[in-house]
Amino acid sequence: MIKTLNHLKRLDWYLTGAILLLALMGIISLAGSPEKHFFQQQILFLGIGLLLMILVSFFDWRALKENSFFIISLYLAGIALLVGLFFFAPVIREVRRWYIIGPFSFDPVEYVKIVLIILLAKYFSDRHVEMYKFSHVVLSGLYTALPAAIVFFQPDFGSIIILGSLWLGMIIFSGIKIKHLLILFLIGLLLFSLGWAFFLKDYQKARIVGFLEPRLDPQGINWSPIQARIAIGSGGLLGQGIGEGSQTRQGFLSEPETDFIFAAIAEEMGLVGVFVLFLLYLFIIWRTLIIAGEARDNFSRLFCVGFIIILLAQAFVNIAMNQGLLPIVGLPLPLVSYGGSNLVFTLITVGIVQGIRAR
Repeated sequence: MIKTLNHLKRLDWYLTGAILLLALMGIISLAGSPEKHFFQQQILFLGIGLLLMILVSFFDWRALKENSFFIISLYLAGIALLVGLFFFAPVIREVRRWYIIGPFSFDPVEYVKIVLIILLAKYFSDRHVEMYKFSHVVLSGLYTALPAAIVFFQPDFGSIIILGSLWLGMIIFSGIKIKHLLILFLIGLLLFSLGWAFFLKDYQKARIVGFLEPRLDPQGINWSPIQARIAIGSGGLLGQGIGEGSQTRQGFLSEPETDFIFAAIAEEMGLVGVFVLFLLYLFIIWRTLIIAGEARDNFSRLFCVGFIIILLAQAFVNIAMNQGLLPIVGLPLPLVSYGGSNLVFTLITVGIVQGIRAR
């Protein structure tokens, strides 16, 4: 009992508090939704996620660094779950992304994100003095490319961006050569060109064209980004009030509980709410950087950096998408948007970070 209490005292409760406040902002926004089950289920997901965060923090995740077989097993399980979507997941909004389990759904790519952070943290921590070798960049890229390729054919372009951002961010942090970074940039352009010519679906191309031509088809492909910008602009300083947003609650704003919850918060909580949202994200990143700086080994530092990259990339893409600065790719706002998979697995990742802090 005393050991448990001492462990809990060593956790970063400032970090936990900021995460709880961020999640509560999302829940408050959901409270104004006519779909009351979103609000109720998100509270349940938050409770489950916080419990798992505490439980996971008790495990010494540094032991993973010495167990390659276990990490590869976790990775292969994630690949199997992604492949299984093509056989066992229903088509929802033209994609196969979720296993349906009773009243709930499970998105395995959220699990894959955690496993990929662990795998890349181990890979780069073992080879940090050899990052001048391009072979390490290629092999680590293959680890990331396999789940990204599977996700591409679901299709889920938003998750590909996040997985790619994680890998790119971690190789930059690990010390990639500028020459090698330029080579990767050229390869990325080539892959995008091939994807546009042979693999992207018509609606995905339309979203990119709509982003480049924001006045094109305002009643069709550009409807969502236009309504999102109207909602953000109409919030003013203090917002229109929870449940009172005209764009959000009258059906003009698409997916106000998930992809466009940032626009809903901006409309109903105003500039003040947006400022608090940004402040909480920055605070979480700052506290995680402190934990990374105090970590005693490269594996722990790289894991913390991987969490920051995932959080920052997903928040940036979602917010930029809401403001019309990026094409719509169907990506939730981390810790805020409705959805159990993203919230629970993000909190599990935080639990690993807290475990690093406790030791």
